[in-house]
Amino acid sequence: MLEVDAINTFYGDSHVLFDISLRVAEHEVVALLGRNGAGKSTTLKTIAGVLAPRSGEIRFAGSPIQGLTSYVIARRGLQLVPEERRIFITLTVEENLKLAALNAAQPKAIDEIFAIFPRLRERRRATGGTLSGGEQQMLAIARALIRSPRLMLLDEPFEGLAPVIVEELVELCGHLAESGSTIVIVEQDVRAALELARRVYVLNNGHVVFQGTREALLANPGITSRYLGLDPETENVLEP
Repeated sequence: MLEVDAINTFYGDSHVLFDISLRVAEHEVVALLGRNGAGKSTTLKTIAGVLAPRSGEIRFAGSPIQGLTSYVIARRGLQLVPEERRIFITLTVEENLKLAALNAAQPKAIDEIFAIFPRLRERRRATGGTLSGGEQQMLAIARALIRSPRLMLLDEPFEGLAPVIVEELVELCGHLAESGSTIVIVEQDVRAALELARRVYVLNNGHVVFQGTREALLANPGITSRYLGLDPETENVLEP
């Protein structure tokens, strides 16, 4: 579904991604992990066309997409759910969803979205600015999902949310994964990310320092301690 080969991305003169390569298969959930500033969000933005790599190649469903505008990439079925959520706060939940579906090739019915997000059905006439943080994140994911994406990029979907809301969103994303969605997730909450992903890339200072299965990561305390800040003596993230 997604092949990223040796991309290098810059902010002005600052080199921030160094020969990043990764693969995502159809129906797979992959996590990008690492400390703040490791390059995770920059990687997602580069894949989605928000940033253009200076070198390297990105192929989506077999076709090169590097250098294309973000809206062209989105129309091909790749949806970025940004860290900032960026919902329209003066529009209602329903209006946000209808707007997202306007130019989608095969949009889902809004009732299908509400079946996945019953809380949004309850709040369908509420404006985005009146939603809680968890509800706004649900809307951000729902807005991507209504476009029937082939691949979703989730950037810090659980940031700043109460643990009970994180649990609810993890369960929701788990249902999406079980139904066959292809997802790349960037998340500081390692436990939440690894509940969803079965394969992991760890980034540090713009370089890939680990790639492998969730089980291989959890069996490597040197990586989890050095690059994820987990104490192998006291923190049992998940059973390998």
